[in-house]
Amino acid sequence: MNLDLSGRTALVCGSSSGIGRACAMELAALGASCVLLARDAEKLRAVQGDLESSRGQKHAVLSADLADPGAARSAVAAWLAQSGATIHIVVNNTGGPPAGSALDASPDALLAAFQSQLLAAQAIAQLVVPGMKAARFGRIINITSTSVKAPIPNLGISNIVRPAVAAWAKCLATELGPNGITVNNVLPGYTRTERLASLFRGRAAKQGVTEEAVEAEIIASTPARRLGEAAEIAAAVAFLASPAAGYVNGINLPVDGGRLGTL
Repeated sequence: MNLDLSGRTALVCGSSSGIGRACAMELAALGASCVLLARDAEKLRAVQGDLESSRGQKHAVLSADLADPGAARSAVAAWLAQSGATIHIVVNNTGGPPAGSALDASPDALLAAFQSQLLAAQAIAQLVVPGMKAARFGRIINITSTSVKAPIPNLGISNIVRPAVAAWAKCLATELGPNGITVNNVLPGYTRTERLASLFRGRAAKQGVTEEAVEAEIIASTPARRLGEAAEIAAAVAFLASPAAGYVNGINLPVDGGRLGTL
């Protein structure tokens, strides 16, 4: 199986911690140079120092807020102009919207989620796809949620926005497939991250129970009987980024321990 990413460059969004950081680590281990994008440059530099570079990889740090698509676009455009490089792989990943019901979601909250989850990804795609087409190799991988397939209680904004990202990805997969570019979505289940810990705290407070009780309930509902780890999500992302996955296009890949109740 060809998993070699030597000579490829990956832009990994939200890579200062959690799943984004794990993706950068895995892609670098397969030989890719990683461009790390998030708000906190200091945290990104710490991640940069941990990345594998034994194959001559050159890693970079870009500081921008994905909540501002224009700022993200400007940061990536400036790096492309300065480096003269091609970005072959994009991992779109950003923090999830706040919890709450769909009915209670304000227009501003919905707009903010669309900006960070979809509009930033669109802005970045428009910058990098010409280089991918020239290289006849491209991978756009969106880390979304199992809410693409089934709504998650009390995550109304996510349930609305994530399927929009999946529809966007399917459109791009059809448009870009003839150019050797694939577009896929990875749907993490309950994965041990700070985002999940925050959701557990909120649910525990609302239900008047402990965070441990909330975690136990989630684990009991998962056939694997455990939470996922960020590295396990990253492994799926790395496969989709690899040459081996060249004929996998336009799919939603759950990585959730079997919890999702749909086919």
